[in-house]
Amino acid sequence: MQDAVLGMLEKGVGAIDNPRAYMSRSISNRLISRHRHVSALDVISLDELPDTSHPVSEGADSNVQFQQLADALVAALEELPPKCRQVYIKHRLEGWTHTEIGQEMGLSRSMVEKYMARALRHINERLQMYVPY
Repeated sequence: MQDAVLGMLEKGVGAIDNPRAYMSRSISNRLISRHRHVSALDVISLDELPDTSHPVSEGADSNVQFQQLADALVAALEELPPKCRQVYIKHRLEGWTHTEIGQEMGLSRSMVEKYMARALRHINERLQMYVPY
């Protein structure tokens, strides 16, 4: 609530047509943002997992397959335009919300969603041959 009041004071109370609606919407947006941030999945590196929890691939060439997949993902990411790649990395690997990414990069939420969709399509196309089924 303090952030909403601060935002209202920074913009000037007179500049806001409906202060009550502004406060309500601002608080609602903050709660949603906080919920999304808190409910993001925790990422645990493979080094921190116990040996019994590591993903296992059968066969002697599993390391080679993994390296090929990793190389293909890096290559697919490098083929993306810079902003599209940044959006994908921030969202999928760092857990940022679309709104947070938009604010950080100076983009609308809609543009962030378009970049994300483009990145997902591109990566899906490039990694299709690695799908086991």
